[in-house]
Amino acid sequence: MTIRIVLADDERMVRTALRAILSAEPDFEVVGEAATGAEAVTVVRDRRPDVVLMDVRMPEIDGIRATEQILAMLPDPPRIVVVTTFENDSYVYDALRAGAAGFLLKRAEADALVQAVRLVARTDTLLFPSAVRSLAAEHARAYPAPPPWVARLTCRESEVLRLMAQGLTNAEIARRMDVGPATVKSHVAAVLAKTGTRDRTQAVIAAYEAGFMNAR
Repeated sequence: MTIRIVLADDERMVRTALRAILSAEPDFEVVGEAATGAEAVTVVRDRRPDVVLMDVRMPEIDGIRATEQILAMLPDPPRIVVVTTFENDSYVYDALRAGAAGFLLKRAEADALVQAVRLVARTDTLLFPSAVRSLAAEHARAYPAPPPWVARLTCRESEVLRLMAQGLTNAEIARRMDVGPATVKSHVAAVLAKTGTRDRTQAVIAAYEAGFMNAR
């Protein structure tokens, strides 16, 4: 399967470097570029990529708003990875809350970039789980009281959410819990539905904000 990619960054040199790295992979195809957030929305709508590498700070609309618009616009949206200079940037956290699947540092090595694109496109794991946990713990805007969904989680669903936050795939969770992959998939779907989130990253963010990760 070819992974179709759109690059969104206001610096041409960054886009050129990313294109050179990604185009060298036989299963990657860069199908579009954008220099502004507004252009990113248009290019994604027209090209329908599998993955978008999205700069956070861009002219017209930033990467956060562009992420929100793309996810709201398409019934089967691409996976969006935020590309940033600083991993503890509040913009990155806001982008994850908006629905980005993860983030990647601009100084990352080429191998890490390639691995990240393949990971978000083809697997059900969390991209750089320790970094996401650290960011969530640092920036979480805590609720004054746990939201109602916390009480609605079953014991099994709570366990699955904690394992999701560790970055485990469905297969790894199944082995840890000694259940079948289909059972884990059902638990994950229930967790996303009850937390009102679209993917694992948002579920982990919600768990930290609710104080769930500190509760036992």
